[in-house]
Amino acid sequence: MTQDHTAGLDAAPETPAPWRPARTVAVVLAGGTGTRLGLGIPKQLLKIAGKPIIEHTLAVFEAAPEIDEIIVLMAAGHVAEAQQIVDKAGFRKVSKVVEGGDTRNATTRIALDAVGEGDVNILFHDAVRPLVSARIVRECVNALWTYSAVDVAIPSADTIVQVDENDCITDIPVRSTLRRGQTPQAFRSGTIREAYRIAADDPNFAATDDCGVVLRYLPGTPIKVIDGSDENIKVTHPVDVHLADKLFQLAAAQAPRLTDQRAYTEELTGRTIVVFGGSYGIGHELTELARGYGAQVFPFSRSTTGTHVERAEDVEAALRTAFEATGRIDHVVVTAGILEKGELTEMDQETMDRVLHVNFVGPVTIARQSLPYLQQTKGQLLLYTSSSYTRGRARYALYSATKAALVNLTQALADEWAEYGVRVNCINPERTATPMRTKAFGEEPEHTLLAAETVAQSSLDVLVSELTGQVIDVRRAPGEAPAAGIPGQAGKPAAPATAG
Repeated sequence: MTQDHTAGLDAAPETPAPWRPARTVAVVLAGGTGTRLGLGIPKQLLKIAGKPIIEHTLAVFEAAPEIDEIIVLMAAGHVAEAQQIVDKAGFRKVSKVVEGGDTRNATTRIALDAVGEGDVNILFHDAVRPLVSARIVRECVNALWTYSAVDVAIPSADTIVQVDENDCITDIPVRSTLRRGQTPQAFRSGTIREAYRIAADDPNFAATDDCGVVLRYLPGTPIKVIDGSDENIKVTHPVDVHLADKLFQLAAAQAPRLTDQRAYTEELTGRTIVVFGGSYGIGHELTELARGYGAQVFPFSRSTTGTHVERAEDVEAALRTAFEATGRIDHVVVTAGILEKGELTEMDQETMDRVLHVNFVGPVTIARQSLPYLQQTKGQLLLYTSSSYTRGRARYALYSATKAALVNLTQALADEWAEYGVRVNCINPERTATPMRTKAFGEEPEHTLLAAETVAQSSLDVLVSELTGQVIDVRRAPGEAPAAGIPGQAGKPAAPATAG
């Protein structure tokens, strides 16, 4: 009998059906216990930049248009706490908060059961990688149109060595072929389910990495690697907590800027802003800028209104004036401050008292008096520090100390006031051309100083943002002119600036 070669000559060769997922699900793996951090709570519940780590992580996926649903796998005994965070933050995409397993493979199996049947894109992400970017999420999802498994990794800056049981080098792999793995890891649901189905027959199976499961049990499946980022760190050790907190500060330094003047007008029209230290310098520039966009701004200062920020009665009167005029206070800005140079032991008591009271007691007093008004509008308190907050400087020790105190005050109040919906942030401008600075340091090359209006613009961007608990660095871009214009307008000469 011979084979009939005529049948099917005109039939098209079989091709895989195009991938048509019903939805894309982000599975946030929050099963860690915080043992290496020495904590009594899971590390994903630790607060960084004013919020629990897991809240930062969930916020990224909540905001990602590529993600349809979020499932949280939480450490045993802490599901209720995670659910409270989800409910309080109003994350609408979170469909389930369930308890994870004792091992990584058990947790993934629970996740797959929670996702359910059907063709679905699944992204597994460590809850303690709160700095994952929208770009990484987008590229992972996009890659699943072509590949059924996707990993995220970055090049290794260090030489990797392989050692034996005696910690002696046995091999040094070529660094150019090595990558450091991150998350998310993304899969077509059928692929990851099949890999785990096959793995179930292996008595020695122990998963630490889902892409590794696909690589081992579905060896013919290409796994696409997309670029991660150095900022996408995993909070595992105590030093990671400090690094992540600083990275959040750096990320917040680029507060989202609105697209054009119309957007600022829509945001600010009808808002009431109180500026303490608003007679000139940064406070004055912010006042004029916000008024130009329709805000009702009330500037107060020693020189124009006789307002002393360290006096509770002066602060109370100023806030009452603004509230009685408009019926609301949306933002309170404190640019008031003084800089006195000199050896600490050479300062007289009057000078020390003035620096401490204006630079620290004043903002504390304003904060206390402002809260009842800001609670009504879910508004924001905005403070100002200086680069000296990171390290005390000789001959202006008290100034540096008070600026460091304002950073701590910002972070503490952001935490305390979160339950009221009140945000607190702090602007940290680099050296700015101000009369206060000129008095203390003399004339300096103009091109080396930041313009007051640049700081004012960044301040406005923070006021209309949802940031809280952040220290926002404002830096002059390389080659930027001393006077930077606002969006949609030609630049104008920088006015003299001061901290109040």
